Amino acid sequence: MNAIIDFILALLVVISVSLQKTYSEIPVKEVKRRARAGNKLYKNIYRAASYGQSLRALLWLFTVAFSAVFFVVVGRNAPTWFAFSASASLIWAAYVWLPNSPVSILSQRIAVWSAPALALLLNHMHPFLHRINSIFRGSNSIPIHTGLYEKVDLINLLKQQQAQTDNRIDSAELEIAISALNFGEQLVRKHLTPRRIVKTIKLDESVGPILMAELHASGHSRFPVHDGKKDNIVGTLYLRDLVSAKATGTVKDIMKANISYVHEEQNLYDALQSIIKTHHHLLVVVNSFEEYVGIITLEDIMEQIVGKPIIDEFDQYQDLRAVAARAAKLDLEEHQKTSADDPEDVTITSDETTK
Repeated sequence: MNAIIDFILALLVVISVSLQKTYSEIPVKEVKRRARAGNKLYKNIYRAASYGQSLRALLWLFTVAFSAVFFVVVGRNAPTWFAFSASASLIWAAYVWLPNSPVSILSQRIAVWSAPALALLLNHMHPFLHRINSIFRGSNSIPIHTGLYEKVDLINLLKQQQAQTDNRIDSAELEIAISALNFGEQLVRKHLTPRRIVKTIKLDESVGPILMAELHASGHSRFPVHDGKKDNIVGTLYLRDLVSAKATGTVKDIMKANISYVHEEQNLYDALQSIIKTHHHLLVVVNSFEEYVGIITLEDIMEQIVGKPIIDEFDQYQDLRAVAARAAKLDLEEHQKTSADDPEDVTITSDETTK
């Protein structure tokens, strides 16, 4: 009879530790999402998991209580050698091996089956357990460390998220986040358009169909205007202004005379701030000798933030059919993604992360 009692107590200790590990491996937000999706199993789990720290406190209370009773009972009713062996085995199994082993299917099933009973207990004990947790948190006010120290740590975390098998964050959004974290350190000189290939316009050039066709074929929307030598930049010509202007006169009559400069050794964040403050989408890049070395545009900077080339004004945004087809394609992809995420999947993996 004593052996049966000892076995039951040891089993309760193991179950308590197993539940502690299993519930700690299940992100509460993920359980909540699946419960809202209609999964009955996760609805049961969420009934207990929603209590958070109170659930953990209750399971630790069970673990300590069952362990203490086991040690007392086995110490009083069993020979010394057996009591020592049984106690050492329980400590190794419950406190060394089990916490470091993967969550098993059996542990997951036990968590599901025990959730209603745990929720019932927590419904009555939550005020007491919450007060105990508050006392411990008050005595230890050190917040949980994120494990992030520098920007590179956050970038590595985002890359790890990309490789995660159950990742549900769009890959394009992760790429943008990574590129946005990197773009501020990149220098203007690495992303400018060199002066030798910059399309510039003469100040006194006549406005007409030939100039319109030439500029439209370039695929750009703004052009530096020079007076005499190409180094002498005096303004910026916007293609939209040329389109709305009458087919008479010269570039001088249409161009914007204001010019904004940026040094080639400044970073892209500085260049973006300059564009925001001056409202000039084209910056003339100079070196330390005040020499014109090229230009950089808003598109050049945005390409480094989003991590891919940006098509300027000639993308498919004015074609009604193209826009409608793209929207239909996105709807189909979203439907396929939703169908692939089966809410009735009961398996709980330890590498699921809280979103």
